[in-house]
Amino acid sequence: MLHVTNGDSAVDAMRRAGITGDIVPWRDVLHDGPVPAGLPPDALSAVRARFIAAQGWGDEAQVLRGFRARDAALADFARHDAVVLWFEHDLYDQLQLLQVLDFFQDRDPLPVPLTMVGASEYIGPAAPERITHLFAGRQPVTAAQLALGRIAWRAFREPRPLQWAALLGEDTTALPYLRAAILRQLEQLPSAHNGLSRSERQALEAIDAGAATLADAYRRSHHEREEAIWMGDSTYAAHLAVLSDAPTPLVLMDDGAPIVPPRGDRPADAFWPRRAVLTDAGRDVLAARADHVRLNGIDRWLGGVHLTGNESAWRWDADAGRLVGAGG
Repeated sequence: MLHVTNGDSAVDAMRRAGITGDIVPWRDVLHDGPVPAGLPPDALSAVRARFIAAQGWGDEAQVLRGFRARDAALADFARHDAVVLWFEHDLYDQLQLLQVLDFFQDRDPLPVPLTMVGASEYIGPAAPERITHLFAGRQPVTAAQLALGRIAWRAFREPRPLQWAALLGEDTTALPYLRAAILRQLEQLPSAHNGLSRSERQALEAIDAGAATLADAYRRSHHEREEAIWMGDSTYAAHLAVLSDAPTPLVLMDDGAPIVPPRGDRPADAFWPRRAVLTDAGRDVLAARADHVRLNGIDRWLGGVHLTGNESAWRWDADAGRLVGAGG
């Protein structure tokens, strides 16, 4: 049996629960960095490995080897007697699920049973008996789920977010956690009001409210504010660094130095106990008296959308629940 899941924490939990077979962790933060349209899987894996290495999250060659081993294991699925997909309800997992469903859409009808554990909880910290219960409750993947997975995966990779946003008006109940993931990814676009993504705004709000340490800011702004936890601490630190290492910094360490995320010879245990403070510009942006993108520009990928320049073409108006920008 082949199991496909989100990462190493889930793999460990499944092993502790006695789940047998080959377990393949996906290990990709698809909500950040380029996921451009028009690339075959091997080329896309190379793009993703390059991005992850550029963030300091791994060695490019090693990450690429891992992706290629993962892709090869998936391509060889028919040698197993069944395939089980284990993905949670949060944005991180839902994007991975779309990529995997898109792969299987090309192989329909499938030569072996394909089932899914659709967990509205986190697999990694789950007790062994809960993992066993989830496994027993797995359900066949339907044609409607495969079709919607393909539609959504292609929309996510489009160079304009119009098709991705349009899915909010479509029937996505075949994948019950997809709609929330679509909306959450749209909220990562710059705000129409101040140029901050939702994650950036929540981070600045937590620091402005007096978070004692960077670890405390992460907990307050993500774990306590999100409907479903989806961002790892390394990604969070990278987002803070962008706000800090800017022409007009919005946040700095309390000694006035820029925020530099842990990587290489900069250990995490020396990073997270430190404290950050907002600059005057940070307070102005947070109050919508200034705009982060207009002050500092942007060079960021969200799926297939590449945001660049000082007047981002695409923004999200959370109050109106709609895209703002060229063609929006």
